[in-house]
Amino acid sequence: MKTARIYQKPKNAMQSGRARTDRWQLEIEPVSAQTPDPLTGWAGGGDTTSQLRLGFASLEEATAYAEREGLAYHVVPAPERKLKLQAYADNFR
Repeated sequence: MKTARIYQKPKNAMQSGRARTDRWQLEIEPVSAQTPDPLTGWAGGGDTTSQLRLGFASLEEATAYAEREGLAYHVVPAPERKLKLQAYADNFR
């Protein structure tokens, strides 16, 4: 049975915006480990479902999809946002 991971993407640390952080992502975890290709040495495998990433507007939609498709799933809670409130003048103290 395939296992899926449902999570919310955290805010990008390199940018100030929070675009698409309210959406929920569903990723199917790989069943087998990747193996190196004997000719090129690149890592790969035959499992293409690990490349699948689906976006949902709510957690309920994502869990309903996983249950409908017969996927075992676990929900990774969103990281807590910590606000660092400071004034511009604090940079010069």
